[in-house]
Amino acid sequence: MTSLNEPAPDASHTAPSPSEASDAAPSLSALAAARIAVGVLVDGGVQHVVVSPGSRSAPMAYALAEASAEGRVELLVRIDERSAGFTALGLALSTGSPAAVLTTSGTAVGNLLPAVMEANHAAVPLVVLSADRPDELRGTGANQTTVQPDLFGEQVRFAADVPAGADPARAIRTGLSAATGAFPDLPPGPVQLNLAFRDPLVPSPGEELPATAVRQRYRIGTEPLIMNLPPASAGLPERRTVVLAGHDAGPVAEAFARAHGLPLLAEPSSNARFGPNAVGPYRLMLEHFGLGSAMPVERVVLFGRPTLSRPVAALLARTDVPSALYQPVPVAWFEPGRRTELPLENLADLAEFAGRGAPDWLDTWLLAGSAAQHALDGILSADPAATGPSVASLVWKHSGGQLLLGSSNGIRDVDLAGLPAPEPVATVYANRGLAGIDGTISTATGLAIGGRQETTVLLGDVTFLHDAGGLFLGSGEEQPQLRIVVLNDSGGAIFDLLEHGAVREAGTYGDAVERLFGTPHIVDLSALAAAYGVGHSAVSTTAGLAEALARPIEGRTIVEVRTDRHNLRALHGRIKEAVAAAVGGVLAP
Repeated sequence: MTSLNEPAPDASHTAPSPSEASDAAPSLSALAAARIAVGVLVDGGVQHVVVSPGSRSAPMAYALAEASAEGRVELLVRIDERSAGFTALGLALSTGSPAAVLTTSGTAVGNLLPAVMEANHAAVPLVVLSADRPDELRGTGANQTTVQPDLFGEQVRFAADVPAGADPARAIRTGLSAATGAFPDLPPGPVQLNLAFRDPLVPSPGEELPATAVRQRYRIGTEPLIMNLPPASAGLPERRTVVLAGHDAGPVAEAFARAHGLPLLAEPSSNARFGPNAVGPYRLMLEHFGLGSAMPVERVVLFGRPTLSRPVAALLARTDVPSALYQPVPVAWFEPGRRTELPLENLADLAEFAGRGAPDWLDTWLLAGSAAQHALDGILSADPAATGPSVASLVWKHSGGQLLLGSSNGIRDVDLAGLPAPEPVATVYANRGLAGIDGTISTATGLAIGGRQETTVLLGDVTFLHDAGGLFLGSGEEQPQLRIVVLNDSGGAIFDLLEHGAVREAGTYGDAVERLFGTPHIVDLSALAAAYGVGHSAVSTTAGLAEALARPIEGRTIVEVRTDRHNLRALHGRIKEAVAAAVGGVLAP
C-alpha cells in the first residue's frame, strides 16, 4: 500500500519526510514532548488511547493520565499488546475516529503487526505510538532496543521517527492526516509514530495530576442506515444485472438495487443485506443463473469487497460477464489495475452500465430465493441440535445494536442462512481486511466500548481460544456490554468444508487432516470464563440458543453452543441438494 514519504513544507496537504517532520528547535524534556504529543493527538480527533504498560513509554503514559484526568481523552489499559492493537482497531471502527495504541520499545511494538495489517487492508485509522530509546542507545546492545523506525513497512500510510528532545507536533499532525485519509489518492489506514525519549522518564518532583474533571461522553451514531435513490430512468436499457454487495459496501448498494429493479446479493458485513430486493442463499443459486441457463446473468455491479464465497469469485472471474466496481473514493483492499472490474466513480455512470431490470428478472430471483430459503430452513429445523448454519441464522435474527462476525465459518454461515430483513436492525462488522481469526474478542471489546451500545460477537471455538487473552480486563477497566456466542465444535470446522474434508473422508492420510487442520481440543470454556470473571452459559439446541439470545445483555457473557463438526460436510451437502431442487422447481419451464 502506498505510503507518504515526500517532503513538503505544508503538512496539511503533503507529508514531509520523517527526518524533516522531526526537525527540532531547542531540546524538550521527555514529559514536555509527550504533553505536546498528547495535545496534538486530542486536537486531531483521537478520543481513545489503549495503553500497554512499559517504562520507555512512561512519558506518554503520564501525559495521557493528565489528559484523562482533565476529561480530554479516554484511556484503556491492556497488558497484551496484540490485544491492545485489536481493541484500538475496534474503537476506531465503532467511532469512525482515529484510535491510538501506546507501547514501550522492543517486542511490544512487533505485537501490533497483526492489527496494523488488518487496519491497512480495511482502511482503519489506527495510530501506533511506539516509544523508543534515544539515538545514542540504538545499535549499542542496550536493553529492549531494536530497529523500530519503519518496522511496519508498506503496511502503514505514514511513519515518522521523532528523535528524543524534538517537538513531535508536525509529525503527529501529518500522521493523523494520513490516518484519516486527508491526502489525495490515499485511503485511511494505520500510521506509526515512533517517539524516542531520553531520561528522565517521570514527572519532576512536585508535579501532580490535575484536578479530575468529568468527561462528557458522546456516542457516535452507528445505527444502520437506509438510503433512497430516484428510480432508474425508463430510458436505460433492460439487462439481467445483479448487484453484489461485499464487505463495507454500505446502504448505497441496497438503494441502487432497489432503484434499478435488480436482485441484491449481499454479504452480511456489507450492511446492505436487507430490503425487498435482497436474496438470502444467493451463493447456492448462482449456478442456476449461469451460462446455458434460461436466464443467465449478463452483468455484475459490485459494491464493496467480496471475500466469502467461491461462486461469487467465479462469477467475477468470467470474461463473458462484464462487471463494474463502484469506487467513489480510494480503497485499500486492492492495487489499481489489479482487478478486472471497470471502476466507476459516480452512480450515474454505474446506472448506465447496469441498466434496469429486465422483465421478470427480479421476480424470478425473488421467487427462487424464497424457495431456496424455505428449503434451507426446512433442513435446519428438522434437527433440534444446534449446527453452524442454524446458530448463524438465530444470531442474525436476534442481534441488535452492533454485531461482529468472526472469520472462518461464522460469517459464511450467516451469509448462507441469515434471512435478509425488511430493514437493518444491527450494524455489522467483520475483520475482513485480511480475514484472520486473531484479535476477534479484543475487536469486539473495542466496538462495544466505542459504540456504547450492546454488542454481539459470533465466533468459533478456535477463534475464541486464539484471543482468549482478550477476555482479560484489569481491575477498574470499563466493562463492555458484550455477548460472546461461541460455536464450540472442538476444532476447526471450516477445513472439512474445503478440499481437506474429502482427503479426510478418503482416509489416505490417516489422522493427519484431523490433527493438522481440525486441531481438536478439550478446553473447558466455562472454566476459562470463570478465570476471567465472565458470565457463561452452555446450550446445545436451537431452542436453548434462542432463549439465551432473548435475554438482555448485561456486562460480558459467553454463550457456548456445543455441537459436532464431523457431520457438517454432509449437512451442507443436504442443504445444497434441497436448494437446487427448490430453485429448479421455480425455474422449470
